[in-house]
Amino acid sequence: MCFENKVKWCGGDVKHRPQFNLHHTFFSVCYNIFMKTLREYVNLAEEKNIAIGHFNISDTEGLHAIFNAARNLNVPVIIGTSEGERDFIGVKQAVALVKSLREEYDYPIFLNADHTYSIDRIKEAVDAGYDSVIFDGTKIPFEENIAKTKEAVLYAKSVNPEIIVEGELGYIGTSSKVLDKLPEGAQITKDVLTKPEEVSRYLKETGVDMIAPAVGNLHGMLKNAENPRLDISLISKLREVGGVPVVLHGGSGISDDDFKDAIRAGVSIIHINTEIRLAYRNGIEEVIKNNLDEIAPYRLMEKGVLYMKEVAEKRLRLFSGL
Repeated sequence: MCFENKVKWCGGDVKHRPQFNLHHTFFSVCYNIFMKTLREYVNLAEEKNIAIGHFNISDTEGLHAIFNAARNLNVPVIIGTSEGERDFIGVKQAVALVKSLREEYDYPIFLNADHTYSIDRIKEAVDAGYDSVIFDGTKIPFEENIAKTKEAVLYAKSVNPEIIVEGELGYIGTSSKVLDKLPEGAQITKDVLTKPEEVSRYLKETGVDMIAPAVGNLHGMLKNAENPRLDISLISKLREVGGVPVVLHGGSGISDDDFKDAIRAGVSIIHINTEIRLAYRNGIEEVIKNNLDEIAPYRLMEKGVLYMKEVAEKRLRLFSGL
């Protein structure tokens, strides 16, 4: 099937369009045409029962590792920056960096303002030109979460009607790091996981485009144990009740089987951060250990970037069914 009626070029002439693999999951025989918006890619991922990978960065090294991993497989990719990562790399700078890659390579790479806890910071990301934003009200009362999420949606859509706004229900921790134990408050029992009736009301009253629930996932990776298993049946129920794409946060440490089952159940975007942070550090430490006199930053970080790219490519391959 050709998607000519659904797709549009974001600039560039035919001669300079990328020649995507004919057998690629995201593309039909119209292999030199790709969709314009992130929303269209998410919809197509749902149709194909696959998921788009979302990877956080805080520097250009991480960006190039993720971008090159995606290009190797010819899949769209989402770059995420949390509030802390935005403070480090710069809000407008992150937009400019991703935009430069998108325009230079005519490539579907998108930018998301991950875990944003205040309306002011939502406005900051929207005004800077992010493709999507996430309001995280999981630490505040349910009613307040609804009110503030609705405010975030109204502002974002007033500035850019095409922007995607994601909401969160269910606390899964906040730190993308290696953990000794489950984060306080992020228990994996059925009574604290996201409930279908909450999702129904939340979506109806806020108008968010996507939902990130607590379904057994958590931010970070446990040091001496496997991460908890996902509640696949709950994912199915939430997707059915909500009627919007489901986003899986805290993907690091989840088993391949759970990823596959979660995608079949309705997950369309998967977040990975801790795994690539760990790979980056391991690569840098390896270079320093073997080259104690090395001081050139690009040489010190070279293996860390390579290891990040390898992790991202492995995850993207799995999420895309390649």
